[in-house]
Amino acid sequence: MPMGNTLKIEDLLKPDCVPEESAGGENWRILHGDTLKLVKGFQPGIFDAVVTDPPYASGGTKQNERNRTTNQKYSSMKAENALPDFDGDNKDQRSWTHWMAEWLYDVRKACKRGAPICLFIDWRQYPSITDALQWAGWIWRGTAVWDKGNSRPQKGRFRQQAEYIVWGSNGPMPINRPVSCLPGVFRYGNPQNRIHVTEKPLQLMKDVIQICEPGGLILDPFAGAGTTILAAAESGFQAVGIEVTDAYYKLGSDRVRIALEAGEEAENKETENQEDSKKGHFPGDYFNSSS
Repeated sequence: MPMGNTLKIEDLLKPDCVPEESAGGENWRILHGDTLKLVKGFQPGIFDAVVTDPPYASGGTKQNERNRTTNQKYSSMKAENALPDFDGDNKDQRSWTHWMAEWLYDVRKACKRGAPICLFIDWRQYPSITDALQWAGWIWRGTAVWDKGNSRPQKGRFRQQAEYIVWGSNGPMPINRPVSCLPGVFRYGNPQNRIHVTEKPLQLMKDVIQICEPGGLILDPFAGAGTTILAAAESGFQAVGIEVTDAYYKLGSDRVRIALEAGEEAENKETENQEDSKKGHFPGDYFNSSS
């Protein structure tokens, strides 16, 4: 797909597949709806990469623990400051693995041959996600690490300070792709002032999406706070996201739009200042005629 254009629904989805609503701008779009339904409707072979942070459904080993809200499982915020809960996180391990394999299978058909995929996960669901990835027909190629740094200490135990990026490809992955060597460990703390319970750092996502060929179209089937979409749009990629939770569809879409508009405004201001400096005029300069 050409860069510099708004991503049109008809270029992304088959005519019989319509999201509840969508938001977008130049080189990005977020679809509101159920991932399982929407991924079946994508045009074949349009995505250059998949980078996503799916619901882990890992907050507890017992049924009553899994059925808690996502804030209860993953956040220590007080109730009055709690962020919106998100959908799809109450499955047991078997049903979660089946669900993962189903959408991964359909997403693979929407990807180009050799397209890379990156899936965030924690240690509890690590075995299941690697099974699901391979059942869906992807080649599992390895695991990178997100080192979060600070974490709650546990006496006599190792800190739980890492999450993982399971990655693979849609079939053979050419060695001569125009992508540089990427690190296997990324060290970033959790973001401050986050708007999603499990939000990832923006710079982390900017680093991870470099697995995609320059200017490529990236899919995030679980857009959440819009971090992957924003990272892609700010880094010269195109991006499509899907979000089922009403609150996060709006929060994520608004965040991406506002951030990109602010960036464009700052860039225009910088251009104006550079043009003024070439002409010998500088912002804030005042010339006094008095001697």
